[in-house]
Amino acid sequence: MNLEQHFDAAVHGAEPPLALAPMQDVTHLPFWRIMARYGGVDLYYTEYMRVHSVSRPERWIVDSILQNPTGQPVIAQIIGNDIPSILRTIPLLQALPIAAIDLNLGCPAPVVYKKCAGGGLLRELPLVDRLLGAMRDAIPGRFTVKTRIGFDDPVTDALIPLLQKHRPDLVTVHGRTVLEMYRGGIHYDHIRHIAEALPCPVLANGNVSTPDMAAETLRLTGAKGLMIGRGAIRNPWIFQQIRRHREGKPVPLPSGRDVLGYIHELWEETWHSESIETGHVHSMKRYLNFIGAGITGDGQFLNQIRRAPGKSEFFAICRDYLDHHEPMTLEPPAGLVQKGACGTNHQL
Repeated sequence: MNLEQHFDAAVHGAEPPLALAPMQDVTHLPFWRIMARYGGVDLYYTEYMRVHSVSRPERWIVDSILQNPTGQPVIAQIIGNDIPSILRTIPLLQALPIAAIDLNLGCPAPVVYKKCAGGGLLRELPLVDRLLGAMRDAIPGRFTVKTRIGFDDPVTDALIPLLQKHRPDLVTVHGRTVLEMYRGGIHYDHIRHIAEALPCPVLANGNVSTPDMAAETLRLTGAKGLMIGRGAIRNPWIFQQIRRHREGKPVPLPSGRDVLGYIHELWEETWHSESIETGHVHSMKRYLNFIGAGITGDGQFLNQIRRAPGKSEFFAICRDYLDHHEPMTLEPPAGLVQKGACGTNHQL
């Protein structure tokens, strides 16, 4: 089975496809290695590749594709608005072992949308029309789109005809506007509106952090499957938990020591020959911002971990909170607002 057939089997199979969301500075090769060990992911998306007049696919993203350790299809995501540059980039990506190419219409980072890229394109639907048409014509294989429902207000009624016209093979919808970023509830009705209108499968994205929430999101949206980002950083067991829940089986919960082991894995996998301890502690805090939300609801763990200057202090704090065998749901407190993992490095 080739990569496109593998993609089709995952997307059109009997069970809802589960995708790991593209997240800048997160969904790189080390994180893929970890997620593959925890299992359950059907589709992996790369970090977005910046496309402009002098761009080339970023080397570390290409390495992730070439060394893909997951055994699952990889979708290469691009971000940009210059059609000639995108058309120049498509053959470079098609030479790599990818299952599809994805266009980012959803990144809510101001430094991105102010350049009319990512979610900023939702203010320029005529340009979106041209981009989708050019990419559909240039990509002989699978073409996918990840979008939000609008920039400041929903534009699903105007976006749907463009998606129908240009026939992507899969569409992922984050059920918020760009300006809502990661705040507030998900507009499930808008995801449903798109899912009912398109002939291709739709993945629902946004705020899925437990198996119950996964089931409720599928019910409310009618989507074919789910894309999970922040919830997977916090809880790498979530994809397998969703599978078990759908099978009507008991959902196993990780113990504190399991979570501690996961944090050790993150440290080891992301450490490389040029790493410096203080810098690596700082980069680990990016993951702990998400994991910590499921450890204590009062914020005390995160308050302490953010002050840790070195590895010994960092892991001492982790042991204080996690060196136990009690099961943990890793569910964040209701109403918690977290920064999204769309990226910390948004230069285009």
